[in-house]
Amino acid sequence: MNFLTLFSAGILLTAATQIQAQATGQKKPDNPPKCTNIKEGTFVRPNYPEAIWYMTIKDNVQTEYFNNGKDFIKSTLVFVDDCNYKAIVLEKSDKNDPAQIGDVFNNKIVATQDNILKVNTKIEGTQFDIVYVKVK
Repeated sequence: MNFLTLFSAGILLTAATQIQAQATGQKKPDNPPKCTNIKEGTFVRPNYPEAIWYMTIKDNVQTEYFNNGKDFIKSTLVFVDDCNYKAIVLEKSDKNDPAQIGDVFNNKIVATQDNILKVNTKIEGTQFDIVYVKVK
């Protein structure tokens, strides 16, 4: 019975969110995507406090910060074109992090909307989408 109640509440919340999005005139994605937005700036993830994770990119160096900025992963970026780039891990502070020095992440910016970027990332047969919000 609890599952049914939770499921019903989830459906109701989803419907309310959709109605609200339509009522506020949801914007359409940029066409074509504004891929150069990834080349420099400070980025966060939606619904992640900056203390948990944020990223800076400058001069083709990407640094991801974790744990209130105490831990980091630094990568060099190699742009294939404006919307495709490789991130090669150069160094990291947390030895337990699964990312290894030399790992290559193949990234493709699949959509943008103002300061929001959706990036498809592939590494060793695994792929996933990440959404970044450019804050600076």
